[in-house]
Amino acid sequence: MKLIRYGAAGKEKTGVIIADKWYDTSAFGSDYNEQFFEENGLERLEEFVKANEGKLIEISKDERLGSPVARPSKIVCIGLNYADHAKETNAPLPPEPIIFMKSTTSLAGPNDDIIIPKNSVKTDWEVELAVVIGKKASYVDEADALEYVAGYALHNDVSEREFQIERGGTWDKGKGCDTFAPLGPFLATQDEIADVNNLRLWLTVNGEKMQDGNTSNFIFNVPFVIAYVSQFMTLLPGDVISTGTPAGVGLGFKPPIFLKEGDVVELGIDGLGTSKQALKAYVKN
Repeated sequence: MKLIRYGAAGKEKTGVIIADKWYDTSAFGSDYNEQFFEENGLERLEEFVKANEGKLIEISKDERLGSPVARPSKIVCIGLNYADHAKETNAPLPPEPIIFMKSTTSLAGPNDDIIIPKNSVKTDWEVELAVVIGKKASYVDEADALEYVAGYALHNDVSEREFQIERGGTWDKGKGCDTFAPLGPFLATQDEIADVNNLRLWLTVNGEKMQDGNTSNFIFNVPFVIAYVSQFMTLLPGDVISTGTPAGVGLGFKPPIFLKEGDVVELGIDGLGTSKQALKAYVKN
């Protein structure tokens, strides 16, 4: 299945994609949140869709898409998980996964504007594969890790490099700004993806190709990452793990290239669709 959430920000309704058409599943009665995944929601939703075949209301593709997952308890990210990206940023290959967090308030729809933070001059892009957790996971064995996956989604791990690197402390302050986690367009369940460790992912800025990689080049693959993170924190249903970005980020260019108002970022992953974000300057409400 491919799950979507659509409508005005904060008032999203649920839906599914069938044969490239969008259908409303509001009558199912549950948002795609922690409780949904915890209570076997994917299986129940599949039964609901089958039982209502031919009866579901089609949704216009003019509707805004929200994040396909309602606000998770946490967004966990893996840093420097592609050797080429580590090299371009002059960082050593990590002997173990680097873990940092994005705030849940950074979550945004796949085509929402990216707001350049107040006083930012180094806002950057990162196309990434996101893993959505399907059931509570603690001290998971790598061999069993995929049993804990609800599905996968496209993610732009937007980053403010000055905040991240030059302002002291951990990376988190450069990662969690509002709109810095566009997720989607949809959540694809595991059966939709033949090999999660062999997916092409790419990103353009104003039509120019910046990133073109493949998850086959992970330093730490998806099962390892899930098992590893679960040694340090309990993963709850609906939690998101973003698995790192390949080479081609703005920070890696010489001189670096950063996003400015009016720029347009487009990105995609095999089997997980595409998204598009315009850059807007911060304006105090």
